[in-house]
Amino acid sequence: MLDKLEAIKAKFEDTGVALTNPEVVSNNARFSKLSKEYRSLEKIVKAYEEYKRVLGDIEFNREALFDEELRDMAKGETEALEEKKEKLERDIRQMLIPKDPQDEKNAILEIRAGTGGDEASLFAGDLLRMYLRYCADRGYQTAILSETEGTAGGYKEVNVEVTGDDVYGTLKFESGVHRVQRVPATEASGRVHTSAATVAVMPEAEEIDFELKDSDVKMETARSGGAGGQNVNKVETKVILTHTATGTVVMCQTERTQLGNREKAMQMMRTKLYEEQVRKQEDEIARHRKSLVSTGDRSAKIRTYNWPQGRVTDHRVNLTVYNLDSVMNGDIQEFIDALQFAENAEKMAST
Repeated sequence: MLDKLEAIKAKFEDTGVALTNPEVVSNNARFSKLSKEYRSLEKIVKAYEEYKRVLGDIEFNREALFDEELRDMAKGETEALEEKKEKLERDIRQMLIPKDPQDEKNAILEIRAGTGGDEASLFAGDLLRMYLRYCADRGYQTAILSETEGTAGGYKEVNVEVTGDDVYGTLKFESGVHRVQRVPATEASGRVHTSAATVAVMPEAEEIDFELKDSDVKMETARSGGAGGQNVNKVETKVILTHTATGTVVMCQTERTQLGNREKAMQMMRTKLYEEQVRKQEDEIARHRKSLVSTGDRSAKIRTYNWPQGRVTDHRVNLTVYNLDSVMNGDIQEFIDALQFAENAEKMAST
């Protein structure tokens, strides 16, 4: 583990130097990426430095055990230091678990009313308030992107952009069907109803930075066809470009010169490939959303909020708490911690 930590420290220092490079500073995308990497490595390096200090103190105290005057004090301190050492080792092992690169991204939080009519819309509104308060406590920035209000209040659907550090890695466990059991405000007989709302948390798509290099394209020429002046059918002005990586083909013969047609064809190729990349990204987001939540059926659930008993149960980690009011006010960290712990345990078992 120490060799791995030394390598991480070296990378951290190299990244710090790179961030002072004028070429990197002037490139926003590169600077942003390196800054995130620097902050991520910094957490591990700080823990490693603390770990080394504790090891040094333990070694010093072991030597002090041979001194009669220092023995009692060293013995007491060593026990506390050993406990600190074990905790730091656990924390560092957690930090060394490979992270999903998506975890560091901002997120789009989508809440939709499921089965249950007006009550489901009201519950979707309750969930929105819960998440907004949780995000505020974490220091995340939120902005409502779109909303469709319910007929009796709440929301049929609402989308929120959440920005900050490790947003997706924190909120991703909230995706799924959330079930509520309570007496609706519209229910005269006082019967408990079960309704549901779906939550989907998706990593925010990064701005596509597309670059088409000349070396990625194969060019062929041919004589232009159709009506025209003396040039037509005598000089090979028609240009056919093939993108070698994808096999995408474009051709252009509208300009009078081969150079003009080539420039126009390159622009057409750039647009075509960019649009294809955007389409793939949108398809991936749509596919990801479908895999996150079901139709909003009450039978499929990740968490149940039971008002009569003041109980909240997460069915994935079998965690039940009896502080419903606090949870609805944004106190959901206990659930997120338990889910992150379960995920990390799974990752450690498979490595």
